[in-house]
Amino acid sequence: MIDRVLSACDGACKGNPGPAAWAWAIAREPDGSPGRWEAGELGIATNNIAELTALEQLLSAVDPKAPLEVRMDSQYAMNAVTTWLPGWRKRGWKTAGGSPVANRDLVVRIDALLTGRDVKFVYVPAHQSGGDPLNALVDEAASACAVSQKRAGGVLTAEEALRLSVPAVTSVPKAAKTASAAKTAKASSAGNGAPRTLAAKYPGTCSCGKRYAAGEQIAKGSSGWGHVECAGR
Repeated sequence: MIDRVLSACDGACKGNPGPAAWAWAIAREPDGSPGRWEAGELGIATNNIAELTALEQLLSAVDPKAPLEVRMDSQYAMNAVTTWLPGWRKRGWKTAGGSPVANRDLVVRIDALLTGRDVKFVYVPAHQSGGDPLNALVDEAASACAVSQKRAGGVLTAEEALRLSVPAVTSVPKAAKTASAAKTAKASSAGNGAPRTLAAKYPGTCSCGKRYAAGEQIAKGSSGWGHVECAGR
């Protein structure tokens, strides 16, 4: 079994575009020492820029030789680096429709940071009761930094390090999906009691306050169309 550095990253934006920030956290180092966290301001930016910047900052902060697990609640950022990126690169950073890739500079830098590394991406739904604590930490840190526009960070307290040293994602059945597992779950959701999903024709904003991208799978909940994981709330 590979001993991975357990991490999470998230972005926040108050308005989209609006005051934005990024955050990442590492639950524990391979040598067992307490983890770290950091959050940084972005001024006025979009939610997608905040999400991608959070990943870029995390990858820059971790030793590239260390196997890494990255937990994210942004389907856009995860799809960008696990599904769409290879095609964008082959087409000279153009989409399938021939348009320039949005946030290209960020995507290109992330592509370079991922080259030659062992990185496992795990999707975790946001704002879930009893959900992943590492994701909750970066969500809170990014949101607070978006408001304050002041960089923050440090070493986790002993209590935080202990709580986050447990891979909570494995104990929350619906909160752990790799990118491939998420696609399988979406494809098989019809007829099993799960919300009906479809690909968004246009980008929009979910009831949770975060954006979804055109082409992303969405579902209809009590507050309207939005992220699949938010539909049942």
